[in-house]
Amino acid sequence: MNFHTYGEHNRPTLLLIPGLGVSYEIFLPLIRLLEENCHIIAAEVDGFTLGKRTTFTSVDDQAVQIIDYLNNQYNGKLDCAYGLSLGGKILSRILERNEVTIGHAILDAAPLLPLPRWLVGPLRHYQAFNVWTCYRWTGFWRWVFHSHYFDVLLDECKKTYPFGGKQAVLDGYKSVYTNKLESIHGNDIHFWYGTKEAFVAKPQVKHLLSLYPNTHVEVFPKMNHGQLVVDHPEEVARRIRAMISPGKIL
Repeated sequence: MNFHTYGEHNRPTLLLIPGLGVSYEIFLPLIRLLEENCHIIAAEVDGFTLGKRTTFTSVDDQAVQIIDYLNNQYNGKLDCAYGLSLGGKILSRILERNEVTIGHAILDAAPLLPLPRWLVGPLRHYQAFNVWTCYRWTGFWRWVFHSHYFDVLLDECKKTYPFGGKQAVLDGYKSVYTNKLESIHGNDIHFWYGTKEAFVAKPQVKHLLSLYPNTHVEVFPKMNHGQLVVDHPEEVARRIRAMISPGKIL
């Protein structure tokens, strides 16, 4: 796992963990908006790296690598952490282990529950094919998998696929959807999702609230999976600034 840092070290610390199939560069618009306010650590998840072939191991291994890095480089303390999808799953496991201190944690559409065993295999192969078609970019599959923000995700998939390939997607989905969050610790935990992904997100929210009743749940109208940070990074930046600098005019 690699880590990329932005902004001065004396500013509030912010960790960003990307989702499955995309690189840390999906956060670059958000980073540009926040690097004057924060010291930003962008994680490069194994299997979805740039310029170096890597293998995805497991959600828990990625969590441990981040914990070790934070303990070694930041005395185990962060002001804020944001995890998108798979990144939210990794962040939830960091919070479950309770080995670092995070002031504010944002789980954006994080999958916290396992799927039925019979569904895991077909889903992971379907998603691997999905990512392959993004990389190959044929006109028919562009139509099949089209969405209004497809081009951004396409570019990210095309960048990471040569360095992790189909196997990273298969291993990533297997790890994500065969593990259940059993406990969680934190000072301020948020769960975000869009109305277009509510069918999948609502069970995750229900489970999280059973573990941490004080979770702040926010639902964004007309938003799909990952769409808020892709299409509206300025809104994500505004909310993060409000968390790390409460009471200030932003």
